[in-house]
Amino acid sequence: MTKFAYAAAASLAAGLLGGASAWAQPAVVDGPGYLPECFAPWDQDTKYFQWEPREGPYRIALVNGFVGNTWRIQMIQTAKAYVETPEIAQHIAEFKVVSTGLDAAVQLGAIEDFINQGFDAIVTIAVSPDGFDRVIRLANRNNVVLVPFDNILDTDEVMMVNEDQWSMGTMSAEFLIEHIGNEGRILEVRGVPGNSVDRDRHEGFRSVMEAEGNNFEIIEVVGNWADGDAQKATADALAVHGHFDGIFTQGGSTGSVRALMDAGHPFIPIAGEGENGFRKLIAEHHEEGLVGLSYGQSPGLVAISIKAAIAALQGEVLPQLISVPVPVADYKTLEDGVNYWSDLTDNFFAVNEFPPCDVNITAVQIMAQTADDVTQ
Repeated sequence: MTKFAYAAAASLAAGLLGGASAWAQPAVVDGPGYLPECFAPWDQDTKYFQWEPREGPYRIALVNGFVGNTWRIQMIQTAKAYVETPEIAQHIAEFKVVSTGLDAAVQLGAIEDFINQGFDAIVTIAVSPDGFDRVIRLANRNNVVLVPFDNILDTDEVMMVNEDQWSMGTMSAEFLIEHIGNEGRILEVRGVPGNSVDRDRHEGFRSVMEAEGNNFEIIEVVGNWADGDAQKATADALAVHGHFDGIFTQGGSTGSVRALMDAGHPFIPIAGEGENGFRKLIAEHHEEGLVGLSYGQSPGLVAISIKAAIAALQGEVLPQLISVPVPVADYKTLEDGVNYWSDLTDNFFAVNEFPPCDVNITAVQIMAQTADDVTQ
């Protein structure tokens, strides 16, 4: 289920355009698209794009926003590792990385700068789901492939890559209800405010928890998808409210569990992210009551986005909104060395392999990189 305001965004874009013929924008074509086992359309109504092919190698930039948590750090490390793999390096003439923080205007300025420098493609995690109309027009005028991923935009005018955030919220709610019933006090640890990921997971979660027949008291805190922030927010909530029957955390899941342990709170069902530390704790303590669901919004999305950008530059037909399946593990299916690693750090995100896309980046390759900007 999607929550994108396509009709409104398309109307706004049309009004701002005036004359679409001036754009060097991608053509809307019939599917099916290139490598459908990897680049699957979001649903049956997803349209398809095709750009005029150009010869490589290509200049590609990654414009990140927020960089204050381990997911973003690993995402940047993954991007750097991916463009160094032999099958991708042959297509890359130049790769730049910049993190702009939470100011949307700064991020938009960085994207515009890369467009004006003549980069062929830009992949980005959007600070805000709207406000990108100007850079979309500029990218199309300059025949630049713009690929938002993870935190995507409320528009169907650019190619985007994501997992279904709404379903992460609904599956988390269903998991908690399965294990605690239809009433109780729930802690909801949200992500970075203002992002489409936080919004869609939250709304998906609430759509199930607030359905008729349920009677939950839900306490919201902000954890910024970061272990330290989530641990403090969870600890503060425990100090105020005393007891919870279940937790839904969008990220910083390891921190939320450690706050429970530090407070001497009994283990309870928790639906959380794909952090290796969270999965290690579930594996260690599930028989004591830490009944956990761990869905994975993988940092490896950046690799699939880069792969999609290269395919677009080569003239392949691709879905406007590409759906990446949500990898899920729980207390029944966790296996050391398969979907978590007892010998790796807690803040490593466990899901980084996508065999249908031939994206298989090892922990060693990822951890050898830094999250520093590459602008020279």
